[in-house]
Amino acid sequence: MQRILPVLLISMIIAWRVGTVSGMECHGINFPDHTQVQTSALTLNGLGLRQATMLKINVYVAALYVAQKSTDANTILGSNSPKKLVLHFVRDVDSADLKEAWQEGFEHNAKEQLPALQERIDKLKGWMTDMKSGQQLTFTSTPGAGIEVDVNGTVKGMIEGEDFARAFLAIWLGAQPPNAALKAGLLGGACG
Repeated sequence: MQRILPVLLISMIIAWRVGTVSGMECHGINFPDHTQVQTSALTLNGLGLRQATMLKINVYVAALYVAQKSTDANTILGSNSPKKLVLHFVRDVDSADLKEAWQEGFEHNAKEQLPALQERIDKLKGWMTDMKSGQQLTFTSTPGAGIEVDVNGTVKGMIEGEDFARAFLAIWLGAQPPNAALKAGLLGGACG
């Protein structure tokens, strides 16, 4: 009996610790429930899976962090608070494909703004490198500043303007996202 009690106690502690692990998972990729942007605490709004082509090839898992959780894309896009989008790649993607995807995303969701945004879109595309499975792109939107671009742990810089930040996030939350399940997941639905 004396040996069983310590084993039982240790088992209970392990079960309690495992039960308190926080975060969300999508296709084997885990993201914490919260993150920090400067002095602002952000909450994970949702996770979505980017699939490409008719074959539905998994490309990346996206995580969207916001100050106030919402299931409404327009509320998130219109909010004047920090946001963070993390793209965790689950396959290798070359920089040419990324550049093409950015251009198409802006054309589909911010066509009227394209002339005013194109120089900054080109700046974003210039920072892209080949991404390997397991690497991340992180985009942090700061009100009044723009989008900070981080390529696998290296901050490339800031792309100025709230107009750019809104148009950029609209690639995933706008009327024509890369795939509907990706947008639904970022808005709190099931991850693809």
